[in-house]
Amino acid sequence: METPSSSFSSFPSYLRALAQTPARLARRAPSVSSPYDELSRVKARSGSDMQRTLRWYDLIGLGIGGMVGAGVFVTTGRASRLYAGPAIVISYAIAGICALLSAFCYTEFAVHMPVAGGAFSYLRITFGEFAAFLTGANLIMEYVISNAAVARGFTPYLSAAIGVSTEKWRFTVAGLPKGFNELDLLAVAVVLILTLVICYRTRESSVVNIVLTTLHIIFVIFVIMMGFWRGNWKNFTRPGNPDHPSGFFPYGSSGVFNGAAMVYLSYIGYDAVSTMAEEVRNPVKDIPIGVTGSVIVVTILYCLMAASMSKLLPYDMIDAEAPFSAAFDGRSDGWEWVSRVIGVGASFGILTSLLVAMLGQARYMCVIGRSTVVPAWFARVHPKTSTPVNASAFLGIFTAAIALFTDLNILLNLVSIGTLFVFYMVANAVIYRRYVVIGTTKPWPTLSFLCLLSLTSLLFTLSWHFAPSGSSKPFLLGLCVGIAAAISLIFHFTVPQVRKPEFWGVPFMPWLPSISIFLNIFLLGSLDGPSYVRFGFFSALAVLVYVLYSVHASFDAEADGTLDQKNGEVMRESVVSEEPSHKV
Repeated sequence: METPSSSFSSFPSYLRALAQTPARLARRAPSVSSPYDELSRVKARSGSDMQRTLRWYDLIGLGIGGMVGAGVFVTTGRASRLYAGPAIVISYAIAGICALLSAFCYTEFAVHMPVAGGAFSYLRITFGEFAAFLTGANLIMEYVISNAAVARGFTPYLSAAIGVSTEKWRFTVAGLPKGFNELDLLAVAVVLILTLVICYRTRESSVVNIVLTTLHIIFVIFVIMMGFWRGNWKNFTRPGNPDHPSGFFPYGSSGVFNGAAMVYLSYIGYDAVSTMAEEVRNPVKDIPIGVTGSVIVVTILYCLMAASMSKLLPYDMIDAEAPFSAAFDGRSDGWEWVSRVIGVGASFGILTSLLVAMLGQARYMCVIGRSTVVPAWFARVHPKTSTPVNASAFLGIFTAAIALFTDLNILLNLVSIGTLFVFYMVANAVIYRRYVVIGTTKPWPTLSFLCLLSLTSLLFTLSWHFAPSGSSKPFLLGLCVGIAAAISLIFHFTVPQVRKPEFWGVPFMPWLPSISIFLNIFLLGSLDGPSYVRFGFFSALAVLVYVLYSVHASFDAEADGTLDQKNGEVMRESVVSEEPSHKV
């Protein structure tokens, strides 16, 4: 066995390590950790512990703050105008149910293994190091890019709120290419200030989030009340132009589901709450309430916002880009001030969603550092603040640099797919861990079920988008749903569960995670081409980093005794030693 850190001790050592890459990949890529190790040895690599100071109400506040950003003001109008009409209310309810199913999957893992790694840790103990690194790297990049986009979006909203032109906050550099030549110093300032906040203490960050989220929710409730007060119930069924389709479902059921696919992205953000599990005082009680509670509260708020907007204007008169503010902007009856109030509320929403996302990305990076596939410097937790200061500062500066130069439209084309892919992977992981114990049960029945379910879901998605309209399309869609249900039924009655959750588990296994898999594939199929180009590019970049660095660092850590080689060690999992705060 090579000496510890021998792969990077000199250039010849690195060349020898590269020559052994295939053997090292075969050894480390499928290697899995265990909850016991994640809660003990892996966690200890951060040095100091993160303090358990958060309660269920903190998690609900973080979840609401992470989800209810400024994007909902845009997404609602676009989905209503283009797809669902007044039935956008139903679209939000459907999307909320989808989000709740994914939240159930996250909650089972977070309660069983309350560490800061979120989906990275869940996949690492289920599908191995490489699958976890690939999804984790994509998630980190998506966090950074989306946070930069959110920070760039803060400038126009604040400008609208105080009546100042956006150009006054930005200045153009002639020598830079178009799309990268408008420098936004306000976006940089916002990112750096929030970086300092999250580096200080998690408890104080939660307090800041609760204050900002409360102010934002007050503005959201104000918008809802204004819509119901100034609106007309006839707008739920009557378009502004008589030539356009009328009724509550102007585009039929397909429009409702297409609208749900679009507005589902407004729910992304609750997954960041799972990364706070290591800092929760009572994970068994607080995490289920915090994660699922935040999704339920946000679903109610979204449905009320959608109903308010549908009552305010006929669906074909809604501004797709700024539905609420445009309804009041430029009016001569004294109500134009409402658009400025909406700008203030959206500004608070941007700050809360950015704060929660930056908390989440730092904890993902911290735990990836604990696994040794990136430098251990990222894993360090500061002894005084009990926060991952190194990861927070590095990603904050990286985000600020991107937000300084890059145009918002360029950034928006690069987000969304990574998070949906992780939701899909976590749902698969929940089923796999319930039905497979390596060395005790055969994994192939469960893997076959997951592959067939994914394939059937993909066929349904392709049929939905590309099959020609007519009597054959509903039959084809129904056939795909029937096959998926039959596959799930056969699996349910032929493959027994071998692992029962000790504290909290997804109910109605395997039905609810299976529905989540089905819906996440459908939503993935609703994204545009640039999203897949981005995903392919960053996935290839992640594979390159893993092959050139991560697998060798991981191999050296195993040689050093820091990591074990486990292609499914489970004996220790059955006797996981729980921390006192993990028990009820």
